[in-house]
Amino acid sequence: MDTMATITLDSLRKEFDNGRIVAVDDLSVGVEDGEFITVVGPSGCGKSTTLRMVAGLESPTSGHIRIGDEDVTDQHARKRDVAMVFQNYALYPHKTVMENMAFGLRMSTDLSKEERRERVRETAQMMGIEDLLDDKPDELSGGQKQRVALGRAIVREPDVFLFDEPLSNLDAKLRTTMRTEIQRLQNEFGITSLYVTHDQEEAMTMGDRIVILKDGKLQQVGRPKDVYENPANEFVGGFVGSPSMNFLDVVVERDGDRVVLVADDGSFSYRLSKSFSAALRDATHEDELRIGIRPEDVFTATEGSNLIDSTVGVVEPIGSDNYLHLDIGPDFIARVASDIEPEIDETISITFDESDLHVFHPRTGETLLRDEPARRAAPASN
Repeated sequence: MDTMATITLDSLRKEFDNGRIVAVDDLSVGVEDGEFITVVGPSGCGKSTTLRMVAGLESPTSGHIRIGDEDVTDQHARKRDVAMVFQNYALYPHKTVMENMAFGLRMSTDLSKEERRERVRETAQMMGIEDLLDDKPDELSGGQKQRVALGRAIVREPDVFLFDEPLSNLDAKLRTTMRTEIQRLQNEFGITSLYVTHDQEEAMTMGDRIVILKDGKLQQVGRPKDVYENPANEFVGGFVGSPSMNFLDVVVERDGDRVVLVADDGSFSYRLSKSFSAALRDATHEDELRIGIRPEDVFTATEGSNLIDSTVGVVEPIGSDNYLHLDIGPDFIARVASDIEPEIDETISITFDESDLHVFHPRTGETLLRDEPARRAAPASN
């Protein structure tokens, strides 16, 4: 494709019920040509509404949508060079696979019937569904239906692919297979893609970048690894990653040039290095903070500083790892190797490196010390 199929969402807003419901609130995001962007967030966060506005199926209340250099905000869906893959496949039940895949070509191109059929056959062969072309949707499995829906989008060779939770009706194993298939196809065609999902693991593994929404508002956009390592706020920290990040309320105590974080219930204390203490003092003068630590960054120890004693409530084996549910805070989980198998009600000692510690403002939830170089470079013992 010769055109630059960028997508630009500029201050996009969508209201329903005469403004009583704001589904999308001042959303600005840019998608580069050939980029695969995943949009993720909890139910009702506005991700599908955003996708439908890009497709032309919903009209924004305000703001602008551009595809390439063209403002398509008020353009009819049929005139936008986009192809959408839906959660429920949206196949015509009375048409064969061949007819379903060729339908969009008949509506949007001037190809002859034989040219349309040839293009469908080529795409079906690439998708591994060439033997299904004479079948109707009710003769197909869920995975086959999804391949047909994908093939119908691909055969049009659009400027933009839009995916609205396309794998949520499939079982776990097939979802993984289709995830890989979609990534392979997108890499092969290089088509600019917006992929909506409620599954943060799907979003993290598939996206060149990930867009996280909550209540219609943009929370963060960035590469999956950057979002995971440097969440913009407490919501992102808790939403991205499995099991979810552990959060604790702490009191800030000063001890000379060091800061000690003390659990608000007095159950533990954690002494920070000089460099981390200095960075924290520069970032905030709050006497109370929220801290976060990912379960995979927690480890058991028998000696050293900053040990935290805790009682094991539940041991949850998941194969390669064990999840230890500990009596620290409301629901503290340590993700440890499968050969670490403490007894229920056993007291163990855990700790973590300060470089893995996330610090949040106690009221706004915003991240403090985000990607702080002095902190990240500092060894925990200095």
